[in-house]
Amino acid sequence: MTITIDAVILAGGMARRMGGNDKGLVELESQPMIKHAIDRVNPQVKEILINANRNQKVYSEFGFEVISDQDSGYLGPLAGMITAMSHTQADYLMVVPCDCPLLPSDLVSRMLAQLTAEDAELAVASDGKREQPVVMLLKPSLRASMKAFLDAGERKIDFWYAKHNYVVTDFSDQPNAFINVNTPEQKQQLSEAIANEKNNLRCK
Repeated sequence: MTITIDAVILAGGMARRMGGNDKGLVELESQPMIKHAIDRVNPQVKEILINANRNQKVYSEFGFEVISDQDSGYLGPLAGMITAMSHTQADYLMVVPCDCPLLPSDLVSRMLAQLTAEDAELAVASDGKREQPVVMLLKPSLRASMKAFLDAGERKIDFWYAKHNYVVTDFSDQPNAFINVNTPEQKQQLSEAIANEKNNLRCK
């Protein structure tokens, strides 16, 4: 039986630390931040959903379905995940943020392998030092549990998945994979890191 996996790219936040700019549309290396995430994830999944609560028309120009939070009020990543789980028919949903431009090219395969090997409900990525709660592979059937958690006023994703049978997938061999961009200063640092990486590849 073929396992189907869709992805949702979370771009629905308010990005307060980016001066309120729509983080997914902030340019990094001459293209919107979300385009980096799309390029990394697209070859690994069947379909991509983009969760956005503003600039939906701009996001739709990337060629994927754009969904907005069913619960209004910028309730955080959980709201975007809940919405995405009601928009997919896939066996699993891969969740990633729009501001991680260096996501692993083997993200889905490694997380799926561990999840199925250990018969878990979801897998959470780790950079070897800390878990990355918004990089998660999960069964859409968990939607009711997540919705009840959010409706109870809870917001912290790791508190939610701690209630379930989950595994942590270690990507410490790719320490930069989950570097994300929250401030203009971090964007500049990441841009320099990407440029250095490109130069190193040219020199080899």
